Amino acid sequence: MKGTCLCGAIEITAADSEHIGLCHCQMCRRWGSGPMHAVHCEGAVIFAGDTPTRYRSSDWAERGFCGQCGTHLFYYLLPAEQYILSAGLFQDHAFALNSEIFIDEKPDYYDLKDNTLKMTGREVFEKYT
Repeated sequence: MKGTCLCGAIEITAADSEHIGLCHCQMCRRWGSGPMHAVHCEGAVIFAGDTPTRYRSSDWAERGFCGQCGTHLFYYLLPAEQYILSAGLFQDHAFALNSEIFIDEKPDYYDLKDNTLKMTGREVFEKYT
């Protein structure tokens, strides 16, 4: 998959993925004013052009964005050394929604009709720590 930030200063190349997951946690919603539409990437992620700006948002993760236009690029999970990319970077790619995490933090003002795997924050931490 190939994608770019809004201004085109950063180009991203990652292995093809068919699915996205949504994260409804408070940090993702504060960062993007809605759930993060997340593409879990297997293998290398290549950034070309400008170097992404990184922000250490927790003990276990960094968030990356374009220093020029502010486009949200990734959530980087430090223990797993894994990039989770913003689905919006890949405008020409069709994804299917397959999971939602931190469903217990989702606000009441939106609901999704998709029948997906749903996990609370506690369930996420129990499974991945």
